[in-house]
Amino acid sequence: MSVNLLDARGTPLDQQRFTWRDLVQDPISKLDDDAFTRVRIILANGLEQQANRFQHMCSQMNKELREPLAMIRRVEHHQQTMINWLLSSDHSPIETTIGYEQVAIEVTAAIAQQEPDPYLAQVYRFGLLEDFDHMYRYSALLDRVEGKDANNILQSYTDIVPGRPTVDEHRHPTDDLRDHYDRKTAAPVSKMNALTIMSGEYQTRDYYMNIGPTFSDPVARQLYAEIASIEEQHVTQYGSIIDPDETMLEKWLLYEANEAYNYYSLLESETNPRIKAIWERFLEYELGHLDVVKNLFKKYERRDPAEILPEALPTPIPFESQRDFVRKTLEEEINLRANGTQFVDKSEESKASLDYRNHINSEGSPSEAVSAGYQWAPGTELARKSS
Repeated sequence: MSVNLLDARGTPLDQQRFTWRDLVQDPISKLDDDAFTRVRIILANGLEQQANRFQHMCSQMNKELREPLAMIRRVEHHQQTMINWLLSSDHSPIETTIGYEQVAIEVTAAIAQQEPDPYLAQVYRFGLLEDFDHMYRYSALLDRVEGKDANNILQSYTDIVPGRPTVDEHRHPTDDLRDHYDRKTAAPVSKMNALTIMSGEYQTRDYYMNIGPTFSDPVARQLYAEIASIEEQHVTQYGSIIDPDETMLEKWLLYEANEAYNYYSLLESETNPRIKAIWERFLEYELGHLDVVKNLFKKYERRDPAEILPEALPTPIPFESQRDFVRKTLEEEINLRANGTQFVDKSEESKASLDYRNHINSEGSPSEAVSAGYQWAPGTELARKSS
């Protein structure tokens, strides 16, 4: 299918309605559904969560837009509800965490390969290797706390091996800032990619901050605190690649276009017919939101949305294993570090980051403690022969 962003009208806003039974549908199966169905659900939840957050902030700063923001935001909230409630209750918090990290790895890897800007592609690869290591640390935690094999969730799509060590990822805040794209010259897909990855990382940061204190295991509590801090760094990194000179309505246009793009991508790859119908429905809803914002953009900025939006949506994001690309990136770039906005060999890392890292790790590293002696093998600790 093809979607013309400039002409599409989608479902009219006044027809976007829900009931409680409609909102809370049967969840997916943890083991029987394909892992990428879970990946798509988690990503879509992050996109809706960030759209809601952005629209609340806009409403606090703009009185004239408050009514359309409130109307669209209510629908976005209910879309997020329907999506998030698709996760089944038999996922433990750590298993859900494994799902979040699989999203970060596979989606970031896919976007890094389609990103036309070499610097932005490097930004994504840099973050990718850190998420890859987080997967390894949480897999060790799952084995420690629940005696479970993370591959039951990953379904062999994603490797469970160390990446850039989490203990080495802690940086001074100024070394997490990146050069932003130029709103006047950047490709539309570059702008959408930035919103997609930032949204995914933001929801991961929030999830870890909320779930971490619920554990009784002291290493689990510390590990969630440590990796949540890295996720905050990632939100800083990905947020800083967005051009700050975009107007509020320009950003809102891009948010709605990006949601449409992502639902289009989800729809193209979904294997569960029931979930596929949800993606199709929400694609039409987002096109309806976009139509409202296009008219607001014309009214208040007296500009043509064609200045911002592409006529056709970019090539869909592929939802498939990116193992070969991740392994190649790991082999070639594991020793990269950040110095200001640039990526350098670890021998050239900034003193500010080294000092920050030495202090925060001075009383021990949870990510090192949880994985001490851990090496992933099929099965669980109960399936291994005692030495």
